[in-house]
Amino acid sequence: MSSKRLVLLFWIFFIHTAGIYLFTRGFLLTRLSLPDYTTCSDQKCILEPTHKRAVLLIIDSLRFDFVTPDPPNPPSRYHHNILTLPRELTASRPKHSYLFNAYADPPTTTLQRIKGLTTGSLPTFVDVGNNFGASSIAEDSILKQLHVAGKKSAFMGDDTWMSVFPDSFEPNMTFPYDSFNVEDLHTVDEGVIEHLFPLLEDPNKSFDFLIGHFLGVDHVGHRVGPDHPSMKAKLSQMNDVLTRVVDLLDDDTLLVVLGDHGMDRSGDHGGDSVLETSAALWVYSKGPAFSQARVPPPSGLLRYTYFPGTTVRHRNIQQIDILPTLSLLLGLPIPYNNLGTVIPELFWRDSKGTGYSRALEINSVQIKTYLDTYRSSPSGGELDHSWQSIEAAWAATRATSSIQDSNFIKFSNFNWVALGACRSMWAQFNPLLMGLGLAVLGMGLLATWSAWSGLKEAENDWYDWLDMYLGRLLRGMAGGAIIGVVASLLFSSYTPGIDPLDYTLFFAPLLSSIVGIISSPPKISFQSLSSTPILILHTFAFFSNSFTFWEDRIAPFLLISSIVPSALVGFTAPVARLRYRILGFSLLFAVCVRAMAISTVCREEQGPYCHVTFYASSSVPSPPLLVLVLAIPAALGLPYAMTCFLRISRSDVGVARSFLPLILQPSLIAGATVWTLEWADSAGILGQEWAPLLRIIRTGTARMALSVALFGGGFLWWAVPICLDFEAREAVPGQNRQVNVIGYANAFGSPYLIFWGIGLGVVYAATQLTGQIVIGLATIALLSWLEVVDSVRDARSIEAQFAKATPSALLNAEASATTSPPIRFSDIVPVALLGIHVFFSTGHQSTISSIQWKSAFLVTAKLVYPWSAVTVVLNSLGPSFLMALAAPLLALWNRAPVMNITPQAPQEKPKDKDTQVEQQLVAADIQVKGESTLAGVGYMAYYATLLLGTAVSAAILRRHLMVWKVFAPRFMAGVLGVVVADVGVLLGVGIGVERITFRVGRMFGKGDN
Repeated sequence: MSSKRLVLLFWIFFIHTAGIYLFTRGFLLTRLSLPDYTTCSDQKCILEPTHKRAVLLIIDSLRFDFVTPDPPNPPSRYHHNILTLPRELTASRPKHSYLFNAYADPPTTTLQRIKGLTTGSLPTFVDVGNNFGASSIAEDSILKQLHVAGKKSAFMGDDTWMSVFPDSFEPNMTFPYDSFNVEDLHTVDEGVIEHLFPLLEDPNKSFDFLIGHFLGVDHVGHRVGPDHPSMKAKLSQMNDVLTRVVDLLDDDTLLVVLGDHGMDRSGDHGGDSVLETSAALWVYSKGPAFSQARVPPPSGLLRYTYFPGTTVRHRNIQQIDILPTLSLLLGLPIPYNNLGTVIPELFWRDSKGTGYSRALEINSVQIKTYLDTYRSSPSGGELDHSWQSIEAAWAATRATSSIQDSNFIKFSNFNWVALGACRSMWAQFNPLLMGLGLAVLGMGLLATWSAWSGLKEAENDWYDWLDMYLGRLLRGMAGGAIIGVVASLLFSSYTPGIDPLDYTLFFAPLLSSIVGIISSPPKISFQSLSSTPILILHTFAFFSNSFTFWEDRIAPFLLISSIVPSALVGFTAPVARLRYRILGFSLLFAVCVRAMAISTVCREEQGPYCHVTFYASSSVPSPPLLVLVLAIPAALGLPYAMTCFLRISRSDVGVARSFLPLILQPSLIAGATVWTLEWADSAGILGQEWAPLLRIIRTGTARMALSVALFGGGFLWWAVPICLDFEAREAVPGQNRQVNVIGYANAFGSPYLIFWGIGLGVVYAATQLTGQIVIGLATIALLSWLEVVDSVRDARSIEAQFAKATPSALLNAEASATTSPPIRFSDIVPVALLGIHVFFSTGHQSTISSIQWKSAFLVTAKLVYPWSAVTVVLNSLGPSFLMALAAPLLALWNRAPVMNITPQAPQEKPKDKDTQVEQQLVAADIQVKGESTLAGVGYMAYYATLLLGTAVSAAILRRHLMVWKVFAPRFMAGVLGVVVADVGVLLGVGIGVERITFRVGRMFGKGDN
């Protein structure tokens, strides 16, 4: 039986996976990297060098306001007016020192910025995924040009450089350090300092190009945020380092200091907010001045911007502009793929800008050469929309003019047109692949509705129905795969970019879905339509960027609205006890949901209307004081609350009696202790001398929390997945001895809650303190809703019996139980919405910068694969996974393995009493198995509908200004949501339900069916 139900769920999972793959292939394209590199045999593409060597110092996450002389008002005492050397030298030596606000193209992750700084190219949206699996750069770069010129490069710092340039540095001048241990604020910086100054002090200057990449500022931001004494100390250290570097510079060495990106108010980065893309860039020449003219460059060449919170304009450039500038200042050719523009101030040697004119022309010719090559490549069609404007801008540069300023503007304009065209080009899409993906997702959703309708209509005959339905689905899939192979042979030459796998993954699920829909047409009824308005509203909300911004606030509104129909039953239920239960648990559910909504993190777009409460403040990523006080009591109280819910059905016995106090409670306490110690360590409560010991204790405690929940709880539950006890009564003379089964009324639901508790313990440990309290509230809300569903089901059952001609059947408990109404889609909607609400309330948003990187160091002191990745996934997606894992509870909660007393025809009645008992129990087993599968299908359908909405909105609005800021990230969040929902349901039905029904059946005499 289980295999057929799991085949159905895996089939739905396959449909989702195929649709996601096809749509993503068309929506998120990567950039073609050209292998060409610039050669300059006639010396026409280089300038006379102004410096013999350069020192490039990268202070990771150095935001522009950390160095500006005009910081936002009011200034922070922790990160403003501390790193002051750049502004001091810019003020005292204005022709030797320039300070810029450099725009770092998103995604603002270190690997992508290293690529941009060294090649002058632009990242694409999906490049962010490579930040944890860097590969060497095959494109032309400044390091390659240095190597071709026979120059020596030295490196020290962030080891990401070694992943992308493994053979570019001199072995005796290469000193990489682990980059991802964000809890270590000093090792990398001290290593850079240790090896930097001996090279600078060496009178022979054995290097031509030196890169030093400091990580302390970035790690402070990730760990404690920018508004913390540690940031002040780190910036002060960097100021001292730069002061010493300047003292050791000779006149032939150029100094460039920059941040690879900025950081948001909480110290994170990765997105495209102003704070994340505003990086500092300082260029200093101790020897020859950059500008020797009294007349400054024309104002039309210079761009300015206001940093948030400031009233003074600051000089603004593109961060990639440093690459052509640095190349020409060192007498090197500009790398082939560069799209940056030389910085005017650094070449303005006379009043006419002769040096700048030559540099700008070399720059523009290089960009045009690159675009011509790209145009002739297999990906050249991406330039179709922009090629006419590019050619027009280039033609303008060929027209001679006696006015020099006009020539500057023409070349500069061409560079800007080229940059703009490439920025839009790498947001090009494959509409055909996107359409194929949408077709699969849409038809798959209809097929899922078909499966839901068929399962529900079949009721306890679902086994025979599945036998018929799955056979047709699999035959349809096989036929679709054959059609896909044939279509690829016939049409592949007419559809560039679509390979045979794409054809197969389109036709196989599509034909299978069509067969499923024809075999079991979706039923449309008032009941089915009445439970979908919230889902429809939620789906269509993704077509509005404003609603997507505020989804974290919309989710609780939809969630509470979804329980209103059930809550209203509390006013009309035929029994007072049911009225009190429905209204009381509905109120408890609403209170928990509203309490969860208190916890928020803010998107940049929410502006002044959102206040961070998940952390102590928007710039201090530590838990609020109230959360610190409640953390341990919450961990102690949650198992007790679960026990109270089990006690309602007297099912707090059996394995629950051991698991909740001896497994779950210690695991939750250990999880809360880990994050409390992390706070104490980050805040320096005990001083730095205690930090190593705290790290050891934290690691050990975290491992214990996870091991106790996963292995201890898993072993105990697998061995005894039963929450039952037996109470014998003395026999009355003349009667058989009576045995009461305690917990019988919830024989299926209570052991599944214990199974769910294993996941709860694991996810709880990976979640920060505020999130732990949110998960506790979500658990109580979930259990409250289960009680509401059960009570409403009882009320509907009683009303149905009263409507019949024999209401006296209510007096037979077994008969009333077997006639319990089936699950409805409206029962599933609140649990699905609770999964979305708990995602936002545990400190997450549909943005890259909301990822809580601290969780990567939960069980290890350093970044260790795969454990660091696993704990980040648990932190980010674990809370939503718990709700998916809970979906079968809707079918199991307060369902007892009751005998089926439906009268049989005399000719069908078995003579064997044991066979008769087995048949009586098989009916109850079939009911909970069938309805748990139904609940899983409904849960998967809800998230698949949301995914379809995000995909359609991203496709339609792909030219919208906000596509990469709003719609693409929400689509990716939708993809993760579907995957988490599908995996959670598969594990719940395939492991939890199967194990429990097997053991319950054996206990009550049912054979292994």
